[in-house]
Amino acid sequence: MQHTIVMTGASRGIGRVAAEHLLRRSPDTHLLLVARGSSGARLAGELGAGGHAVSHVPADLGSLGGVRSAATGIRDRLDRGELPPLRGFVGNAGVQYTNALTEGPDGFEATFTVNVLANHLFVRLLQDRLTAPARIVITTSDTHFGDFRHNMGMVPGPVWASPDVLARPGAFSGPDTTAAGRTAYSTSKLAVLYLVHEYARRLPAGIDAVAYNPGFVPGTGLARNAGPVSRFAMRRILPVMTLTPFATGRGTAGRHLADVVLGTVQAPTGSYVDRGRVGRSSEESYDERREGELWEAVERFTTAYASGTDGVPDGGTVPDGGTNRLAPTDRAATERPGGQR
Repeated sequence: MQHTIVMTGASRGIGRVAAEHLLRRSPDTHLLLVARGSSGARLAGELGAGGHAVSHVPADLGSLGGVRSAATGIRDRLDRGELPPLRGFVGNAGVQYTNALTEGPDGFEATFTVNVLANHLFVRLLQDRLTAPARIVITTSDTHFGDFRHNMGMVPGPVWASPDVLARPGAFSGPDTTAAGRTAYSTSKLAVLYLVHEYARRLPAGIDAVAYNPGFVPGTGLARNAGPVSRFAMRRILPVMTLTPFATGRGTAGRHLADVVLGTVQAPTGSYVDRGRVGRSSEESYDERREGELWEAVERFTTAYASGTDGVPDGGTVPDGGTNRLAPTDRAATERPGGQR
């Protein structure tokens, strides 16, 4: 049956490979790309060659107002019957900066905005348009482990703090350094896992949420904000590591992402998929107190955008009388699907 999958981060790297796999292996898919500016139209044209159903919606993921406009546009197209039923959201876009001081237009730190808040706002605005069975997949990272085995010393491990601190510029020591920017990245990827666990608790049956870790994938666009030496190393030197067990090639990582989205990998809601198989994320990532604290914070940060009260007109509507909130759960009685807690 025809269905729609919304995807961010499909313009390059593993996202581009995954998009190609999705269209080739699931010909009933209408792939709706979320991309910045004119790149979306170009990408939709390239991926749609050969008769595949591909469209796009423009959005700057660093702007919550932009995310809201994109999501309400998707809702409107679904309501008008211009798109087949929505069966998936893939939050693959991610950024890493050379400092922890970059501020987005909404006042939040830019890494946290793109890697955490943008995904959350998309999920909250699209949740009542998802038709079961549906799957939400958000890309996380090995860096959330914070040990040499998983990042070979290239990225500092996460440094957790109150979400009200993490969401603002200057959350980490030496905030103007590359190390702080990378710490912001690994911490944001730990936050992704906390939110996926909360989605698993709160979303209706039949709508699964899964975190996907591609492993270390050199040669992608993640280092585009780094200095020239780092960009050269990522493009020309580190790709050699894909010949070893320490790194994953773009082709393999993209194929694994498509496997997760299509359900080829059997992953119950709340799962962590490490490359091509379900596994356990770091011990630190199973902390229900932090999960609840983060949930409360991101709901608070995005409420104005979800309800359309941020002053940016778009004509969209949201469920639940304009609040778009999921009902609270009995946390003490909730067990992670698949036995993970």
